[in-house]
Amino acid sequence: MIRLIWAMTKEHVIGNENRIPWHIKEDLLYYKSRTEGQTVLMGEATYHSLKGYYKTKPLPYGKIYVASLNPNFSIEDGTVISDVETFMKNNKEDIWVVGGASIYRLCLSYADALYISWIKENYAGDAYFPELDFTKFNLTWEKETDLVHYTIYERV
Repeated sequence: MIRLIWAMTKEHVIGNENRIPWHIKEDLLYYKSRTEGQTVLMGEATYHSLKGYYKTKPLPYGKIYVASLNPNFSIEDGTVISDVETFMKNNKEDIWVVGGASIYRLCLSYADALYISWIKENYAGDAYFPELDFTKFNLTWEKETDLVHYTIYERV
């Protein structure tokens, strides 16, 4: 199963200067509860952003795939892939796609489920989630809090 997980505002803002523009502890805990110990796919910029946040601690995932077009990019804690389309077409693993914007765009057509945290407050940003065609998905779960509207959509 291919799952995409992200938080965004109603304007689809997902980042600003390669960081998440908000700090909402409940959403970080939700994200961690879904992805900790799991196989993940992310882009190089997201990888560097997370490494900056975790510093010397290991990232909290099981297997890590990092997409990069840089032939000199390498990591010790995961596998670098250079062709996301080919990787997704041949993938047989359950995988969580965790960002950023370009990786979401490339993986959206392969998604079986979308885990969206809708941030209720507006934030400025320079990275946006691509437009979604919700007619291809059914809302299967939701939870409302003061700060976030959590939703899960599954492909029809």
